[in-house]
Amino acid sequence: MKKIDSITVDIIENALKNIKEEMDVTLFRSAMSPVIREQHDCFPMITDPEGKMVVGNFGSHVPEVVNQFPEGIHEGDVIFLSDPYSCGGSISHINDWMIINPIFFQKQIVGYASMFGHVMDVGGPVPSSMPVAATTIFGEGVRFPPVKLFEKGKLNEAIIKIIKANTRTPLENYSDLMAIVASCRTAENRVKELCERFGAEAYLGALDALLERTNRMMRQLIVNFLPEEPVSFADYIDDDGLGNGPFKMNLTIWREGDQAYFDWTGTDKQSPGPINYYLSDSMFKMFIGSFLISVFDPAIMFNDGFYDVLHIKTPEESLLRPKFPAALGCRTHALSRLFDVLSGALSIKTPQNSPAAGYGTSPYFIYSGHDQEGRYFNLMEVMYGGLPGRPIGDGLDGHSWWPAFVNIPTEYLETYYPLRVELYETGMDSGGAGFHRGGNCNRKLYTCLAAGTVSIHDDRSSIQPWGINGGEPGSSSHKTLIKKDGTRIELPSKIDNVVVEEGDQILFVTAGSGGWGDPLERDPQKVLLDVDRGLVSAEKALHSYGVVTGQTGEIDEQKTTEMRAKLAAERGELKSFHFGNRVFA
Repeated sequence: MKKIDSITVDIIENALKNIKEEMDVTLFRSAMSPVIREQHDCFPMITDPEGKMVVGNFGSHVPEVVNQFPEGIHEGDVIFLSDPYSCGGSISHINDWMIINPIFFQKQIVGYASMFGHVMDVGGPVPSSMPVAATTIFGEGVRFPPVKLFEKGKLNEAIIKIIKANTRTPLENYSDLMAIVASCRTAENRVKELCERFGAEAYLGALDALLERTNRMMRQLIVNFLPEEPVSFADYIDDDGLGNGPFKMNLTIWREGDQAYFDWTGTDKQSPGPINYYLSDSMFKMFIGSFLISVFDPAIMFNDGFYDVLHIKTPEESLLRPKFPAALGCRTHALSRLFDVLSGALSIKTPQNSPAAGYGTSPYFIYSGHDQEGRYFNLMEVMYGGLPGRPIGDGLDGHSWWPAFVNIPTEYLETYYPLRVELYETGMDSGGAGFHRGGNCNRKLYTCLAAGTVSIHDDRSSIQPWGINGGEPGSSSHKTLIKKDGTRIELPSKIDNVVVEEGDQILFVTAGSGGWGDPLERDPQKVLLDVDRGLVSAEKALHSYGVVTGQTGEIDEQKTTEMRAKLAAERGELKSFHFGNRVFA
């Protein structure tokens, strides 16, 4: 294959990035489930002919899936799957529906387009199909191994019948599935246009160049920022919803030359409950690359080109490599906690370069039943929390771990579901104090306007998000059922089948996040601005930041200097990590 010039490579690179965005837009305009349509819980990808991701948000699963079709892949085929165990964990639970669409140009495969998104319900004992009490994947709903949804262009109607017969939301699921297919076909058409414009040889040469460029730059990051001596870090999931826990996640990292090693030895055994996360090696490599690139060199294009320089060890039958048929439905606690552990391990030698810990999961609010007209409703909303204080600035308040995710508008919720949102706000003082403040949590109060049941999935209700480099830990999460007579019932962070009556309320409070750096060194004017905005109380400004305000609300500089000196003398030497109320090893 002839060498391609760098300008053409850049043009094709930006075209592929735009195609990925168009895949998202196509899906959002076509899907019906609010988790996909409004919150954007989906992940697009375009690969080269060997299945290596060139643009996307997750590691490629294509080779492992395609090899399960001995008859081969033909033009017009579309692969569908929802079984994490049949794709090495590239999708992490059976609510994630994945499509893989081969892209042919002049009878030659030039790559694959793929997308997966979270559909509302796939059967099982509870609405939304993520039962807290599940002990095997068989108790979580219907799962599909890789099958051809379309074979040489013809739709397999039997698959559609099975899908519709095994969900509480057949219309939404069918619409979501076809929207995912449409997004992949959009990418197929655009890639073909690139091949027509530049020629297949030039297009494929550009893909190779993009992968090689990322490989070269990642090797430099590894040498510059990873330690040669092994370092370890651990964090914990509160529990599995069945009374077991906490569960330890332990990671050891080091480098040998420009090769990086990540070893999960020391992580706890798999859980009896559904918090297990089948960690795909390629997925974890994607997480590592995403973290290193975003922290140290955001200009690097994110693709699979660096995978050969990362080496992963995950113990079998552990929380992160459970043995089939372990339950996986509530895996987001381990998935999100993974970022905290990775951040902690990478920061041990250079804590100034890494963020603190965040809210550490994807909290779910699930509400279902029949409205006043007898129509069935099933709402699943992904909630957010505090993102951690960072070397470059404060953490984000009430934001998602995934940058592209957004909230469901209140107007949408109140139009399509029998509920009223009484408040949706950031939680004052929930972010850990620091030179860069940790992001605050979300507080949301729902009033149920119809009888039904509620499920809640959350974590960090007992183990706080830690602060770093002198920063303080963030607040824990909590949930309260407020009966219409005013009785308040505290709820665990993981629970199904909470019966609600018309007029009952649910107060849903997520976790905050840790602060970064010494809070006594934060600019007092920034602290005062946080107080004015309702993000930090005057009391916390005084006792955590040492900022004293006068009667007019302005900073008393002399008393602030004295207070900071007093607090510094009382606290002693700052530690690299502040774990808050953690009382175990």
